[in-house]
Amino acid sequence: MWQGKTVTVILMTYAEKDSIRAVIDDFFATGYVDEVLVVNNNAEPGTAEEVEKTEARQVFERQQGYGHAIRRGLLESESDLVVLAEPDGTFLAQDIVKLLAYSDEVDIVLGTRTTTELIWEGANMGAFLKWGNWAVAKMVEVLFNTSHLSDIGCTYRLMNRETAERFSREMTIGGSHAGPQMLMLTLKNGLKFVEVPVNYLPRVGTSSVTGSYVKAFFLGLQMIRFILGVRFGRSQLPESIT
Repeated sequence: MWQGKTVTVILMTYAEKDSIRAVIDDFFATGYVDEVLVVNNNAEPGTAEEVEKTEARQVFERQQGYGHAIRRGLLESESDLVVLAEPDGTFLAQDIVKLLAYSDEVDIVLGTRTTTELIWEGANMGAFLKWGNWAVAKMVEVLFNTSHLSDIGCTYRLMNRETAERFSREMTIGGSHAGPQMLMLTLKNGLKFVEVPVNYLPRVGTSSVTGSYVKAFFLGLQMIRFILGVRFGRSQLPESIT
């Protein structure tokens, strides 16, 4: 709990069997997290059993995709504050305090992994990914005249109850570029946001997306195409979905 408000951390899992248990325990150990909600998105064998060894609540989302898993988590959550994170060991649970510190001032707090001093040795944030994320974030900042942005793809973020419910209604993208859609919905709805630097650690195991430069490159192009479509009216953001 944070200043009288309940806190849920949502972890979307697909290929994190070897790290998810420690991540769950670390979030509970902060003393601020009331619930860890794991969305099992057709995860590798053994993952469910690792989650069952913890105090986390597990739900299953059969429709494959990062966006589908996020939306399921938002629909399932009930806490006053909702935090999205990764179960692969790349984020520090203790950094949740940085997000919580701004929770009374804005609707959504975005993490950024591009602060050089907070990128750990061995983390998957080389020049290609770091400056690619930075460049697309700056494109959004210029095109939409937003507050400071430096990372378009950071999962680690916090939102209040109203924002979580809004996103659960309005998100339509099921794939890996669901993160930019949340940002576009933030801008469309005039929500207040701020970006804060978080630590970025080496991943346990290999990412199904950023583990390949080719996949990461084409995902970046997909994000850019979507953002430009929103800005110039070729991609319409929904009012709501069922």
